Amino acid sequence: MQYTHLGRSGLKVSRLCLGTMNFGPQTDEATAHSIMDSALDSGINFFDTANVYGGAGHRGWTEEIIGRWFAKGGERRERTVLATKLYGTMTDRPNESKLSALNIRRALDASLKRLQTDYIDIYQFHHIDRDTPWDEIWQAIDVAVQQGKILYSGSSNFAGWHIAQAQEAARRRNYTGLVSEQSIYNLFRRELELEVIPAAQQYGLGLIPWSPLQGGLLGGVLKKEEQGVRRAEGRALETLKKHEDQIRQYEDFADELGHAPGDVALAWLLHQPAVTAPIVGPRTQEQLDAAIRALDVSLNEDALKRLDDIFPGHRPAPEDYAW
Repeated sequence: MQYTHLGRSGLKVSRLCLGTMNFGPQTDEATAHSIMDSALDSGINFFDTANVYGGAGHRGWTEEIIGRWFAKGGERRERTVLATKLYGTMTDRPNESKLSALNIRRALDASLKRLQTDYIDIYQFHHIDRDTPWDEIWQAIDVAVQQGKILYSGSSNFAGWHIAQAQEAARRRNYTGLVSEQSIYNLFRRELELEVIPAAQQYGLGLIPWSPLQGGLLGGVLKKEEQGVRRAEGRALETLKKHEDQIRQYEDFADELGHAPGDVALAWLLHQPAVTAPIVGPRTQEQLDAAIRALDVSLNEDALKRLDDIFPGHRPAPEDYAW
């Protein structure tokens, strides 16, 4: 396994992050525990979750599954860099969502209880809260740090200027601020290259891309359909029809490289600036094994240029659209 620092922090994490969103709704608890054990055994020490994971009928379910896994002992907690998130609505009561000081306190304590741990390594803001001032947010986080309940803070789904706002407010308080940003980023979705990645680089945040395979569209979907292994549905089917020629070019190029399409997509992310660790969200052991293979894929300049030709990206703003 390869390890790197999370942004400019001293924290070392694996180059792959285990996403747990499927644990509970799609992956039963026994399988989820087995996947987490295998991830640790393979060297993946970076796990990501959120308080709302588990579905509308059982928010917190995923954290509970992870908590019972930690409770098995075997230094599972000590070997894991744990990231969770808050923002989403947990109940229909007021003050049970977003980033008020009150919700930060309550949501953090609730996550700690579900996770059966006394601290969170990286406590992430799942979305920007436009109604709560940053001074209030950072004061609440500072209290949690002083209490030993969290070590680092991260953001998710922020715009570039949100990162700048957060970091400048933290600087006024002589506070570290954010160490990471978690956003959708893959060969299909490259909008982050306009402003989020430049902001992350400027402020020293590690980028943690979610949906690295764009819901399976970069995982060999055409060949799987032809083999009858899987069929795209709903929004994925619409996107597939619209971009079928592009996806076919990509899958054919992956064949030329001698790698599975999903491995190439993950390897491409690992070659991008600011990227610390793509989030892989396996539902099965086989999917975890496939993600780990990507660490052995090396892409030279010609291969990276060919992927840019198939999936054009962006230059940083404003050069991307201005002279």
